[in-house]
Amino acid sequence: MAGVRRNTRRAALVAASLVMGVTALTGCKGGAGAAGDAPIRVSKLPEEATRATPSAPAGRESPAANTSKAPAPAAPKPATSAPADPVVLSPGAEGRKVRELQARLRQLGLFDLNPTGYYGTVTAASVKGFQRQQGMDRTGTVTQRAWTALGARTHEPTRSELYPPTTRPLDDPDPRCLTGRALCVSKKSRTLAWMVDGKVRSAMDVRFGSAYTPTREGEFKVDFKSRNHHSTIYDTPMPYAMFFSGGQAVHYSADFAANGYGGASHGCVNVRDKKKIAALFEQVRKGDKVVVYK
Repeated sequence: MAGVRRNTRRAALVAASLVMGVTALTGCKGGAGAAGDAPIRVSKLPEEATRATPSAPAGRESPAANTSKAPAPAAPKPATSAPADPVVLSPGAEGRKVRELQARLRQLGLFDLNPTGYYGTVTAASVKGFQRQQGMDRTGTVTQRAWTALGARTHEPTRSELYPPTTRPLDDPDPRCLTGRALCVSKKSRTLAWMVDGKVRSAMDVRFGSAYTPTREGEFKVDFKSRNHHSTIYDTPMPYAMFFSGGQAVHYSADFAANGYGGASHGCVNVRDKKKIAALFEQVRKGDKVVVYK
C-alpha cells in the first residue's frame, strides 16, 4: 500500500511539473481559473504589413489601378454668326468717295444733281431708291454689298462727272446759243453756260428775280460792262456787272454765295462763284448775245 501511494504522489508531481513548464514556455499568466484555462496569445505583424489595400468604391477606378487623370472635355466653341455687312458711306460724310457715289447714282438716273461731295438728305433718298431696285433694305446708308452692286451697274466716273462746273446739270442749250458768242442762261437748270460756236467754255450756278421782280426772258445783247458797279436803286454792290436789258445784268452776288437759293435777285442774273464770274467778265465783249430761256 505504501508503495502504491508513493507512485501516485510521484505521478502527481510529474504532472504538475509539466504544467509549469508549458506556462513558462508560452509566457502567459494564469487567471483566476485553472492553469489550463489561460488563453494563448499570438504575436501580430506590424499594421502596414497586415492592412489590406482598400477596394475602390463601386463605379470608380482604384487609385492604385489608374493614377492618371482623364482629360477634361473640351469647351464648346461659341457659335459664329455671319459677318455683318460693313458700312461704306453714311449721311454726313464728305469727300471724293461721296462724289463718286453721287456720280454713279446719276448715271442710273437716281440723282438729279451734279456731285457735290456732301452726303445729305437728297443723296440718302437716292441711295434708298437704288436699294429698293435691288431688293435691299432701304436704309439710305451705303453698305459694302450696296457699293459692290452699284459698281457693277455703272462705269468709273470721269473727272468732269466728279467735278462738274455747276451744282445742277446744264440744260440742253437753246438753239440760239449754238452760234456765235452767247451767255446761255437756263431758268430750268438755273445755270449759265458761256458758249462760243456751240461749245461750252465755262459754266456756273445762277439765280433769278422773284415773282415780283422777274428776270426777263428772250434774246438780248450785252449793252455795257461795269467791273465794280454799285446799284443806286437798291444801294448794293454788283461786281462784274454785264448789263443786257435795262437795269438787269449778269453779276456776282455775295448774298447768293452766302445763302444760296434761299433768296432772289431784283431781276438780275446772280452768280455765286466770284472767280468764275471774274474770268467770264474778261472774256465777254459788248454786243455778245444773252439768251434767257426756260
